[in-house]
Amino acid sequence: MTPAPRPRTGHRLGHLVGAYGLLALTAVLFLAFSLALPDTFPTLDNISAVLSNQSVPALLALGATVPVAAGKFDLSLGYGLGLAHVMTMRLVVTEGWPWPLACLAVVLGGAAVGAVNGLVVEFARIDSFIATLGTGSVMYACTGWLTGGARVVPGPHGLPAGFTALYDSRFLGLPVSAFYVLALTAVLWVVLERLPLGRYLYVIGSNRRAADLVGIRSRRHVVHAFTGSGLVVGVAGVLLASQQQIGNPSVGMDYLLPAFVGALLGSTAVRPGRANALGTLVAVTVLAVGLAGIGQLGAAFWVTPLFNGGTLLVAVGLAGYAARRQLRRRRTDPRRTPHGPPGVTP
Repeated sequence: MTPAPRPRTGHRLGHLVGAYGLLALTAVLFLAFSLALPDTFPTLDNISAVLSNQSVPALLALGATVPVAAGKFDLSLGYGLGLAHVMTMRLVVTEGWPWPLACLAVVLGGAAVGAVNGLVVEFARIDSFIATLGTGSVMYACTGWLTGGARVVPGPHGLPAGFTALYDSRFLGLPVSAFYVLALTAVLWVVLERLPLGRYLYVIGSNRRAADLVGIRSRRHVVHAFTGSGLVVGVAGVLLASQQQIGNPSVGMDYLLPAFVGALLGSTAVRPGRANALGTLVAVTVLAVGLAGIGQLGAAFWVTPLFNGGTLLVAVGLAGYAARRQLRRRRTDPRRTPHGPPGVTP
């Protein structure tokens, strides 16, 4: 039998660029900003500040990655973050709950809201864009009702030290919030890459009809995906409350666009063509470096939304291209065993 030909150099190079190009871009950006701002950018204080400021957007991006793997989109992330953030402050400040119990209630509440999103999408058969936009608006209304449009401000004694330490603590010289992001990335990598649930989500996202035909319980697993996303939103809300130490009913929506930029841009890295946790982490890193650099260069206030919006357009285009490229390679090379179906449909 004639041995299978080795992959061409062009294919190998294309794979390397597709998988690790975003990581290389991160290194290039960091080097460029370090040369332009040698006294402020490549310092431990700046790195710590970037890690601290980007922890909540990174958590949300990882939470958005789970439904995206199943071909769904959760537009209620920003509204859910605002509600979780305000609810945490209300339970601790107004209701006088012990802060561990309040945090646990908010995280479990986030999971419950995510499950409702999944049920509405799957059993009411409403498109995920419309369904989560509707549930998000309901959450925003709940936030306004709970606060009356006013901020939740701690009393003269402030917040419990253990609660504020959730965000303010440091570990190995770095903000502890950065390690939350790393821990969640590891958990999602195991779930999506090593457990059956992750494989099922990728199949559902690639071809829902084929998933149903082979016996995958698509509805159940999509509900699981939204539940996991809601759980992460609850955690992010607790962390945001610990960071800001004040309940702001208008906060939340500013985090929605960066979350989807990270999730979609991440689907073009590490495993191009499908949403994956490591790719999302790399995408969040390159966004954090870029935003920190342009901020220190004195860019105007409107540059940040321009950067996020432009990156989102590029991310969607690259994600679709990567998925189509992977599909063409499978069709032209039947010997190739795919690692898994793409998580983002072209």
